[in-house]
Amino acid sequence: MRLSRRFAPVFAAVALALAVPHDAMSIPRAERVNEGSRPAAAGEEARKPVPQPFGAECRTTVTGSEVVAYCHNPYVGIDHVALHVECARWWDIDTDSAPVEVGPAMTVRLTGRCWKEIREVWITHGK
Repeated sequence: MRLSRRFAPVFAAVALALAVPHDAMSIPRAERVNEGSRPAAAGEEARKPVPQPFGAECRTTVTGSEVVAYCHNPYVGIDHVALHVECARWWDIDTDSAPVEVGPAMTVRLTGRCWKEIREVWITHGK
């Protein structure tokens, strides 16, 4: 009993250190220094531009030989989505839809079908 009381603070510290996410831990990071580079002047921006998130979120539903896809774009940039349907039968024609523009906060519906079964469905994104 006394042993557990003596080590209780140690156990609590270890449990707390393991519970903290890796990104929240303070880890010193070494900054790369290019040889021959000069420091930025007072008016210059030394940082690189931050990439903006991009891409609509799509969900597809296959029912028999028909497919329906809903794509929602939660970001500011415009996304161009296209539906691709690969049919299971060798004689059935695979289809690729034309790219559809999905603006900010918009949802679009894409549909496709085969004569018989559908083998695979996917969505492509473009800027």
